[in-house]
Amino acid sequence: MIKLLTVIGARPQIIKAAAISREIALNFSDEVREKILHTGQHYDNNMSAVFFSELGIPAPDYNLGVGSGSHGVQTAKMIEGIEKVFQDEHFDGIVLYGDTNSTLAGAVAASKLHVPIFHIEAGLRSFNMAMPEEVNRIVCDQLSSILFAPTQTACQNLKAEGFDASKATFADGSKRKVVNSGDVMYDNSLYFSQISAQHTSIIADLDLIPGNFILSTIHRNNNTDEPERLEAIVRALLDIAEEAQKTVVLPLHPRTSKLLPQNLSSETYHRLMHSPWIKVIPPVSFFEIIELEKNAMLVMTDSGGVQKEAFFFAKPCVILRPETEWVEIVENNAGVIADADYDRIRAAYNELSSRKVTFPPLFGDGHAARKILENIIGYK
Repeated sequence: MIKLLTVIGARPQIIKAAAISREIALNFSDEVREKILHTGQHYDNNMSAVFFSELGIPAPDYNLGVGSGSHGVQTAKMIEGIEKVFQDEHFDGIVLYGDTNSTLAGAVAASKLHVPIFHIEAGLRSFNMAMPEEVNRIVCDQLSSILFAPTQTACQNLKAEGFDASKATFADGSKRKVVNSGDVMYDNSLYFSQISAQHTSIIADLDLIPGNFILSTIHRNNNTDEPERLEAIVRALLDIAEEAQKTVVLPLHPRTSKLLPQNLSSETYHRLMHSPWIKVIPPVSFFEIIELEKNAMLVMTDSGGVQKEAFFFAKPCVILRPETEWVEIVENNAGVIADADYDRIRAAYNELSSRKVTFPPLFGDGHAARKILENIIGYK
């Protein structure tokens, strides 16, 4: 029996962790014991706690309650809290997800105490070092014992950085390992899409016509904090919606909602809040976002996770960022990078809504969690 500490702190990590926790409960309960540590990086109930009950994830064994703060302050508090857990209780490894400050803190704390690190979503690269997430994922990859890459492109990124020929040796004498595991979010999408309609009536509640609305999400700091970028995105959404006469559903992160009146022009803010074509709603649950993604005609987002989920559900995606970690989506012509550029956003919408898009199986076979646990159990 091996004992793992799973660290989560942000909404996407809670969702990703569901795949591993579910697989342990179903097929590995005699071999793996999991404890969950929630850093408290996201602490709004709609952004965090509700997902535990919705997704059937065990309640956290530890909650650091860190909350918001500067990157340094937040990460330091997490490192301190995670280190104390390791000092109080023995674990055979730590499972980390993605690229948040919680990921970075878990990697630093574990590496100093020689606890093996298992990084899920390793090898993703935007090649934009101005993004805090890029720094976090690179540091975590460098410290990890097993790097679970979700796609072949992620594996190629790691190979280009020398991970496949790494001479690194860890304290227990083990070597670094790279595994093309597939994507745990694909596991989740297949599993939860079968039951999501039983848990929400959001399509009917919002009076939406399946296949005839656009889903949009905006949350990245450079889009919400820079008035010119936010203005361009929102104006493009408004004009597309009004000219195409398509409803746009816009679930807003609490932080984004607070920034709208101060970072949009008064004219654009008034248009947004009074447009009959834009439905501005609070953050949605996991089942609600699945139903919106499944039933949308097209997705416009700056979220890496939503980009992928759009692909899983065969929906074209306008990417509201200057780059993407999920280059396979763009290379397959299922997504177009438009950044926060008004003209490019409109052109991307016109392109994707007027041509046929294909969605080959790029993210594994739906059994990533099983492959991940098999490799962790067999790690020496």
